[in-house]
Amino acid sequence: MAKSTRRKHSSAFKAKVALAAMAGDKTLAELSQQFEVHPNQITNWKRQLSERAAVVFDGGIATEPPIDVKALHAKIGQLTLENDFLESTLTKVGLLSAGKRGTRLRSDNRPYPCTSNKKAGPTGWHKPR
Repeated sequence: MAKSTRRKHSSAFKAKVALAAMAGDKTLAELSQQFEVHPNQITNWKRQLSERAAVVFDGGIATEPPIDVKALHAKIGQLTLENDFLESTLTKVGLLSAGKRGTRLRSDNRPYPCTSNKKAGPTGWHKPR
């Protein structure tokens, strides 16, 4: 049995098949034989056409809300300040050693799973540095 390659259909072909399905002149089985496409694929294309039909009359361009870059930069700055504050506070309290930024904290000092096999011992676990 030879392996068949995946077919890529053009948008014009998909539109033609979906419009024929929406017309309702033929059944899905007949359309499937005519266009040599699975009935489920015809149903999917028909659904996509009906969902996105309004875009055609909006000028063809889907409008997305504009991104407020200043607000995003402000949020990044706020989160950076909060991280720095928490890091310094945890270091003062003794829950975070200096230079261990970004490591996972465990209050019970149990080892945690190693993400790299190079650091892992025979059990696949290692202790935090």
